Amino acid sequence: MPRIAGINIPEQKHIEISLTYISGIGRPLSRKILREVGIDPTKKASELKPEEVGRLKDLIEKNYKIEGELRRKIMMDIKRLRDIKCWRGIRHAKGLPVRGQTTRVNNRTVRGNVRKTVGSGRRKAPTPT
Repeated sequence: MPRIAGINIPEQKHIEISLTYISGIGRPLSRKILREVGIDPTKKASELKPEEVGRLKDLIEKNYKIEGELRRKIMMDIKRLRDIKCWRGIRHAKGLPVRGQTTRVNNRTVRGNVRKTVGSGRRKAPTPT
């Protein structure tokens, strides 16, 4: 199993798809990397020669932020927004949608599926005693 950037990529998939298992690399970036290295995107990951894996590893680790480094950068960006107390930072801190979505009805996924609404609001008639 080829290991790139500390991630074991699947052998039985095309290398174009296998590279997307690395956090920070999607399909378009995967195609671009393979074009730069000169590897056929339809080749299976198990068919790669060790020198091809080495070239891939060198190119990815030198030129792109991936995995832990990328996550650290994103966390630092969010921390900066919180520190300067801008609107986006406040929304991040409160756990609400950041990108302008409406929160009147649909924001359960951001809040963790919190159900605060009550049924119809009508109370049942008291039972006679």
